[in-house]
Amino acid sequence: MDSGFRGNDVEVAREGRKDMSDYTATIEWRSGGGFREGRYSRAHSLSFDGGAVVPGSSSPHVVPVPMSDPAGVDPEEALVASASACHMLWFLHLARDAGLDVAAYRDEARGTMGRDDRGRMAMIRIVLRPAIEFAGEAPDADSLQRLHHEAHERCFIANSLRTEIVVE
Repeated sequence: MDSGFRGNDVEVAREGRKDMSDYTATIEWRSGGGFREGRYSRAHSLSFDGGAVVPGSSSPHVVPVPMSDPAGVDPEEALVASASACHMLWFLHLARDAGLDVAAYRDEARGTMGRDDRGRMAMIRIVLRPAIEFAGEAPDADSLQRLHHEAHERCFIANSLRTEIVVE
């Protein structure tokens, strides 16, 4: 079934149309002590409008354990996951439109922090490595590349970021 939605519809101004959306997230943190000394927990919760609550924390690469919780999702991981999930969702939509039958999709995405062209620490590169299983006939390499290119072009997250995003 066709959703009727097309990626470039988002470019139309809000003016009473359903092509712009607001998204919410509630981030909550409470001190467990040690704040003034800088020895406070960075563990927090991320709550989303659909009801999901995810444990969050600073990255142990930035703030050492025990002040960071390695089990929590850090902002850097969330950014990489957002770029990967957005690409996957567009890929699946486009593959279905192309008549393909996707059985499974797995991406072991990786983000690299470093100094950007302004000298600021930033996520400078995100590499997506999707592995896709098709239930039916798989597309040829050129068709698969075109699907990934179009998914990247339509991905709202990729369109919002300055970092390089590469599909390998």
